[in-house]
Amino acid sequence: MLQLNLPSYDFKIKKVNEIHYIFDRQRRKYVKLTPEEWVRQHFIRFLLEEKHFPSAYLAVEKELIFNGMKKRCDAVLYNEKAQPQMILEFKAPHVQLTQSVFDQVAVYNYQLNVEYFIVSNGIEHYCCRVKKANSKFEFLNEIPDYVDFLNQ
Repeated sequence: MLQLNLPSYDFKIKKVNEIHYIFDRQRRKYVKLTPEEWVRQHFIRFLLEEKHFPSAYLAVEKELIFNGMKKRCDAVLYNEKAQPQMILEFKAPHVQLTQSVFDQVAVYNYQLNVEYFIVSNGIEHYCCRVKKANSKFEFLNEIPDYVDFLNQ
């Protein structure tokens, strides 16, 4: 798989009938190894191991219902009261992070009403804070450590 703009990690990968699978520690199962999944697995490990986000507060592939349609966030970070705090959206490395990606997160946020979100294709990463007063995004210079995230 492609080298990402993230630290390298060791993953459990297996091949079944010519299809590669990667072990997702959050979901505790093997999932199909797609380019987007490669980004998700790296980024989640980055948040857990480098930025000290608690794994117990992270839900992968969180399903939402929006206008009667099922949508699925790549990941959602919750606080200790089980309230959503951050939406994480991942794309394959070849996918550009355009306005439509941010619009997708905005649709998810209509229901979750979080203050933060992260968008990454493994090469570029954006961490944003939603200014609820005017619905504008404030781009942060870097992804904060979990302790700093709590204190912002």
